[in-house]
Amino acid sequence: MPRHPTIPGIGNDEEVDSSLGELAQLTVNNETESAYDVSNSKEPYRKTWNAKYTLRSHFDGVRALAFHPQEPVLITASEDHTLKLWNLQKTVPAKKSASLDVEPLYTFRSHNGPVLCLAMSATGEQCYSGGLDGAINCWNLPSSNIDPYDSYDPEVMRCTIDGHTDAVWGLAVNHAKNTLVSCSADGTVKLWSPSGKIPTNSTTFTSETEGIPTSVDFVKDQIDRIVVAYNSTHCIIYDTETGKQVVKLEASQEMTGNLGKHINKVISHPTLPVTITAHEDRHIRFWDNGTGSLVHSMVAHLDAVTSLAIDAHGLYLLSGSHDCSIRLWHMDNKTCVQEITAHRKKFDESILDVAFHPSKPFIASAGADAIAKVFV
Repeated sequence: MPRHPTIPGIGNDEEVDSSLGELAQLTVNNETESAYDVSNSKEPYRKTWNAKYTLRSHFDGVRALAFHPQEPVLITASEDHTLKLWNLQKTVPAKKSASLDVEPLYTFRSHNGPVLCLAMSATGEQCYSGGLDGAINCWNLPSSNIDPYDSYDPEVMRCTIDGHTDAVWGLAVNHAKNTLVSCSADGTVKLWSPSGKIPTNSTTFTSETEGIPTSVDFVKDQIDRIVVAYNSTHCIIYDTETGKQVVKLEASQEMTGNLGKHINKVISHPTLPVTITAHEDRHIRFWDNGTGSLVHSMVAHLDAVTSLAIDAHGLYLLSGSHDCSIRLWHMDNKTCVQEITAHRKKFDESILDVAFHPSKPFIASAGADAIAKVFV
């Protein structure tokens, strides 16, 4: 399963090590790492994330995951062509370890190839999946107390949104307007209104100069805007009402160097006018949505940064990488407060997605090793 079409750039290991600086000395010790601050009191309750649930049922790499907005429920999407629904409260003790194994409650089957991306509706009643087959499927989520041995329910598959002619790499939902945006290897970004039985595509965004879109998100503090990352290494913010480009996020060559800067993931900060990008050259970069300028750039991992998530309050950033680790970053001072080795490598890939639960103290990671993990 190939990654996005990457841009060559990173040289041999010696070059990488010399450019890592202090990162090269980082060791993994989850017990003694500093804390995850879950309150704003004077003496914060200090929390370190630990692996709690292991989700093994997929037969191939897990490409994407999405939490239910309120319940302890997770959806995973895999290269084995399926999605699975997991209730984290229905567990069985795992062999010889403190973690718990979870059995999937439901398997969603409709894609004709690897499932690459997921998005959850604001209510958690629907989720959307995009695949290598170019299809976007809209699903009605079964109850989290469903019997896994119940007969097939045709109501679960709500509809298929046809419109892309190549792999769908990214999906995002605007919770205020209940609209869906998708980006595809066919070079287009499409905005959908999926609330009706037959979803309508209202706007298509393409860029003659930037190439193929690799990731997309809604700009959280301006609900009529989307931010799209392209394999040209630039991001563009579009106005969804007019379809016009508003601002281009780009930095000078001196600031970013000549390494391949292919963007694997773009996310919007929930409260600030800031866009965050994860790059093939091991960097995470922060951009000002107003001016389009680069605010901060940091070497964040020992290999390509594949995935990003930000908690609902905008205080912590979670990143995943092909170096097999997930890292938690304090948004204020951009420091790493915890590192967890979470997955094994398969070929040259490791962690493919990370997520924060919107309302409960869970984080999750998805791996090329066909496993998803949940930390508490």
